[in-house]
Amino acid sequence: MDYRIREIRENEHYILSDFLYEAIFIPVGMEKPPKSIIEQPELQVHITDFGKVDDWCLVVEIKEKIVGAIGVRMMNDYGHIDDEIPSLAISFYEEYRHLGLGTELMKEMLQFLNDKGYKQVSLSVQKTNYAVNMYRKVGFQVVKENEEEYIMICQL
Repeated sequence: MDYRIREIRENEHYILSDFLYEAIFIPVGMEKPPKSIIEQPELQVHITDFGKVDDWCLVVEIKEKIVGAIGVRMMNDYGHIDDEIPSLAISFYEEYRHLGLGTELMKEMLQFLNDKGYKQVSLSVQKTNYAVNMYRKVGFQVVKENEEEYIMICQL
């Protein structure tokens, strides 16, 4: 598959709401929530005023269409560890999942963050999410957990 990974452009920030919605893990047999769910403050923290210092986003583009995104920012979200470690979120439109693009995008972001001088990055993921294996494969380790979720960190 021919694809390109690049930094998001400022005039494309509007698409972050699409990928915030796509990042919501829907267990098998569950209905998708209404798109309005992303208006909740605990989710809006990922995209509100995106583009400040320590906000970074890479996108995957296929035939000039953005099909996936990975973003990091310093924020107090579910994956928050401390104010020195940015939190990460990654998602793809459904038809572009399970193609290996997530692993490539994740590797690219980890290298990007390392090049920027970051030492670690964190994320939160539901234990039943298939992406847990990909996160482990690229170097994330569980540092906290509760009944439903892992908090994972990757050393860069």
